[in-house]
Amino acid sequence: MQVPLEISYRGILKTEDLDAEIGRKVQKLERICDSIISCRVSLEQPQKHQRAGRAYRVRIDLRVPPNHEVVARREAGRGDMHDSLPVVLNDAFDAASRQLRDLVERRRGEIKLHPEQQPNAVVTKLIPGEEYGFLRALNGREIYFHKNSVLHQDFDRLEIGTGVHYTEEAGEEGPQASTVRVVDKPGARTSQEDLPSGA
Repeated sequence: MQVPLEISYRGILKTEDLDAEIGRKVQKLERICDSIISCRVSLEQPQKHQRAGRAYRVRIDLRVPPNHEVVARREAGRGDMHDSLPVVLNDAFDAASRQLRDLVERRRGEIKLHPEQQPNAVVTKLIPGEEYGFLRALNGREIYFHKNSVLHQDFDRLEIGTGVHYTEEAGEEGPQASTVRVVDKPGARTSQEDLPSGA
């Protein structure tokens, strides 16, 4: 996570064992989604009221890019007033896990529905005055393209490192791009981690 785990206690004795258990549960959440920005866990045992026990409450707040928030709350109901803290804690983390899995699946679905919005190559060469250049696909292959294949007359906006989405066809001298569409902001650099090793 980008931000360290935050755990707050209210009316509950803080212990190293409890901190460690929460830490393990958060690690399990990170295995579901490895891009969690932050996680806050709040544990509370409100003051005892007349005719009522002291029910535990647990709230988990997760932030996930780009702007998603997952909130899971659990509290023992009237009939479950004597549920132990571990039971309520487990229920809260189970709820957070379900929400996180749903979010991850939705994000995967969005990517599948809009693959053309994801760059699959970067501009590596531009030949001034000749109106053509070369792309490097994410698998490391070099692809020729001509100014006429760049959509929306964006050839002049291209720079080395600009992320694009291209469609390939067989040309007379090898593979070439039939269409090239700018995806990343023109001039944006693609980090080396995004390219295949040895590329």
